[in-house]
Amino acid sequence: MASVDLHFHSNISDGALSPADVVTRAAGRGATLLALTDHDCTRGFAEAAATAHELGLTLIGGVEISVSWGKHTIHIVGLGIEPGHTVLETGLQSIREGRIERAHAMAQALEKAGIGGTFDGAMALAANPEMIGRAHFARYMVNAGYIKDMRTVFRKFLAAGKTGYVPHQWASLADAVHWIRAAGGVAVIAHPGRYGFGTTLTERLILDFKDAGGEAIEVASGSHSLDDMHKYTLLAERFALLASAGSDFHAPGEGGRDVGLTAELPPLCRPVWREKGWGS
Repeated sequence: MASVDLHFHSNISDGALSPADVVTRAAGRGATLLALTDHDCTRGFAEAAATAHELGLTLIGGVEISVSWGKHTIHIVGLGIEPGHTVLETGLQSIREGRIERAHAMAQALEKAGIGGTFDGAMALAANPEMIGRAHFARYMVNAGYIKDMRTVFRKFLAAGKTGYVPHQWASLADAVHWIRAAGGVAVIAHPGRYGFGTTLTERLILDFKDAGGEAIEVASGSHSLDDMHKYTLLAERFALLASAGSDFHAPGEGGRDVGLTAELPPLCRPVWREKGWGS
């Protein structure tokens, strides 16, 4: 396992642990270089940074931005950012707006499907109400005994096209990359293996991303198989992208890799943290 985790979440977005607790957990699993990448929000950075300092770890600024690319929703991670930068924070605020209205619409749809109490239940699990999202609904539905696990909730109710899914207009790809670069960061295509894109669409995404100023792609991810890692290693080399690694951890027992436990990048990769001098 690598000692680097540049993609994980706290309860400031849709994770279950506080920024301090998730950094402590990562340290306990041997990580030395970290980036807290909460969705569309950097509010947890100060707490995470204080804990990292106490534990002797390196923490760089991070965020994961929700993007509408054509008909698809994708995620772009920003690494090495300056949390609080005006351009970035103004952009993030613009896409956080409307989340509560979206949550009400999701709850109404689930109510019609016979699943009640989801808005209040999800809101009770959201430490940061303005970041309420599908994961909070899923956790409530599992905790309340409606569905056995998170994966099944998403597959049956919360994935695109399902009963409880409500679309949202996120940032454009160009805007997301611009905000990250303006804040001094590096833009990274997050967990590309999750999108289910074929070769043509994946290459089109990479080209659009590079045209916008994007520099890196996640090769090692908690949702990537060994075949995925091989595939994105070759794409990174072909398109001259740096490689990143992250667990995409949200909560204990919710699948994927635990925080701080990321696979080693293949030797062919150029790790983004080494190219940018972030240590480890």
